[in-house]
Amino acid sequence: MAEIPNLIEDLALILVVAGIVTLVFKKLKQPLVLGYIVAGFLVSPHMPYIMSVVDKGDIHTWADIGVMFLLFSLGLDFSFKKILKMGMAPVIAALTIIFSMMTLGILIGHGFGWNRMDCIFLGGMLAMSSTTIIYKAFDDLGLRQQRFASLVMSVLILEDVLAIVMMVMLSAIASGNNPDGGEMLGSILKIGFFLVLWFVVGIFLIPLFFRKTRKLMNSETMVIVALGLCCLMAVLSTKVGFSSAFGAFVMGSIIAETVEADKIVKLVEPVKNLFGAIFFVSVGMLVEPKVLVDYAIPILVLVLTILLGQGIFGTAGFMLSGQSLKNAMRCGFSMAQIGEFAFIIASLGLSLGVIGKFLYPVVVAVSVITTFLTPYMIRFAEPCYNHIEKHLPKKWVRRMNHVGNAHQNSTEEENAWKVLLRKMLINTAIYGILSTAVVTLMLTFVLPLCRNMLGHWPGNAVCGLLTVLMISPFLRSMVMKNVHSDEFRQLWTESLLNRLPLIFTMIVRVAIAAMFIFYIVNYLTRFKEALMITIAGVALVAMVLSRRLKHRSIKLERLFIKNLRSREIAEQVNGERRPLFEGRLLDRDIHIGDFDIPEDSTWIGRTLKDLQFRNRFGVHVSSILRGSLRINIPNGRQIIFPGDRISVIGSDEQLKNFSQAIANELIPEDPEIEKREMKLRKFILSDGTPFIGKTLAESGIRDRYGCMVVGVEEGQENLTLVDPQRKFEKGDIIWLVGEEADLEKVRQQIPVLTTTSASSS
Repeated sequence: MAEIPNLIEDLALILVVAGIVTLVFKKLKQPLVLGYIVAGFLVSPHMPYIMSVVDKGDIHTWADIGVMFLLFSLGLDFSFKKILKMGMAPVIAALTIIFSMMTLGILIGHGFGWNRMDCIFLGGMLAMSSTTIIYKAFDDLGLRQQRFASLVMSVLILEDVLAIVMMVMLSAIASGNNPDGGEMLGSILKIGFFLVLWFVVGIFLIPLFFRKTRKLMNSETMVIVALGLCCLMAVLSTKVGFSSAFGAFVMGSIIAETVEADKIVKLVEPVKNLFGAIFFVSVGMLVEPKVLVDYAIPILVLVLTILLGQGIFGTAGFMLSGQSLKNAMRCGFSMAQIGEFAFIIASLGLSLGVIGKFLYPVVVAVSVITTFLTPYMIRFAEPCYNHIEKHLPKKWVRRMNHVGNAHQNSTEEENAWKVLLRKMLINTAIYGILSTAVVTLMLTFVLPLCRNMLGHWPGNAVCGLLTVLMISPFLRSMVMKNVHSDEFRQLWTESLLNRLPLIFTMIVRVAIAAMFIFYIVNYLTRFKEALMITIAGVALVAMVLSRRLKHRSIKLERLFIKNLRSREIAEQVNGERRPLFEGRLLDRDIHIGDFDIPEDSTWIGRTLKDLQFRNRFGVHVSSILRGSLRINIPNGRQIIFPGDRISVIGSDEQLKNFSQAIANELIPEDPEIEKREMKLRKFILSDGTPFIGKTLAESGIRDRYGCMVVGVEEGQENLTLVDPQRKFEKGDIIWLVGEEADLEKVRQQIPVLTTTSASSS
């Protein structure tokens, strides 16, 4: 008899136990993440009463894959454009919270006498709230459509992104004995370089690839391609010194800008759930009861630190970002827990061998306790605000509650110089990174090939010429982009004093572009510096004057913008794009909520006038999305259909009541649905049957008895449809479909009856 590999036995044990435990947690309305952690503890060697995992190495490998797919899914939900559109408010809140909580974590670690790396990693763990747990808590409490919830989610997205950067930074700190400021800055610049490079190149290639292969893609091939791209970027990321999780996140954020993103999210979700479950189970396997007992006091202190720290510094962060005291407290209290990123950072520390083994179970225990307390903290925010409002001077409360409105209503009038310089900096940075990447690849890989094939100096010449040709569109765009922009023209014509600074910006960009050509020539030749500068200048002038190169540069830029906006354009066509006026509504403390109408809603088939949403809930229906049809400003005669997505304008309280009504006003489930199964029977019409001599409509079989005549039997096999004008005759064999009780009523009308049951449908 063949033996089963240990991996299969371990997976069977993990998945069965995790399935049972998560069902219990689902029944108790607790986050499934906690269920996975408990399941991990149950199958660990620390639980002697049941079987335990045999080969931990394989499970940890699967757990690493789980982290990779978790961050890939996070990237799919992330969009660089969304972050830019958020403005500075979420950035201010996120940075304030992360800095404050990280400082608290480091100080508390030092207070307990832990070593330096334990303190740094502990600070990183305490700084990251759990997106998964908070999202689930908002969903369970019916708060997801409220304004403060959207603010919290925007900050959590930023925190997740900053957590990726933090992981890279922590790896850099852990790898060096005492990294100085220069090394830290170098690490940050390296992250930025590869992030921009991968994103820009990915936006050029990935959407184009999906467009060319769209006809060949089905669900099976798409999920394979998506996961393949994820793993490919994970490998590339590790090759350049980053984690596989970082690469997976970057690929997810690239695919997030494609039209196929929504479909890929749904396809990848089961894979993410499987491997993510194994990761969280592996977290639970590291929980040691002895450690929890020995470190009970630090655990309680850390729990209090998170609850009080997020309550205070979270509130302060959101207030600094422009929120009122009430909203800021609701936001800050919602973030009082740690979750998946704390585990990921702890796993990173263990894998690098820089943190003590005690820290992992301590952090898991803190996460479990704070997760259980999350719903109560969210509910506690409003009573706490009411208490503060009573005891603080009214003038202070009024000022704090209006600081958000004052901040939001102040329009930032950016002058033309700011806009122009920002565009120039972004443009120069992007094209500089692309040029650097091309030069590095050509001189590292192509140059040796050219030398082997053509000889040293001819190979240098060919490689140098190819390199200059490849970067020429980037260098031309670096020099000429924004020269004909509205801001440049405005500043040029507005004042003579502006012309010298504008010329200076052009000279700087020309110098940067020329440096690339100078570097290539210097690397490949032994010319004197004067000649190399001349070659660089002549080549750059030729690039600027070339019409063909100009059109090529414009074509590349348009392709990039088209790919970057492909999902946005598709959403606009499908009516899924958020209204542009939504930001102005937020200033008035009202916002838009989107609600899907269930198929069993009592509202289906009724008009908006009949439903009286304005009178009942105080909300306005701004649009209805029905498939690919969008109905803006629907009138009172508009009928609600199953699956309609309606956009509603109202305050938090109004939208909450509206959401509860959607969930409650449903057609009740039929308790006797099994008894109402449809049957197919045949009846022979005999003397005295009231249907004889009547047409189908006159017989009342449908209206009075609730049955449908399928046909009249002619011969042994033929069944013909009933002519509406044909009258039933004695001896007719008719086939009826209906419920058992209704068919019984028909049977009672036929004195001498022969019936035969057929298969149910």
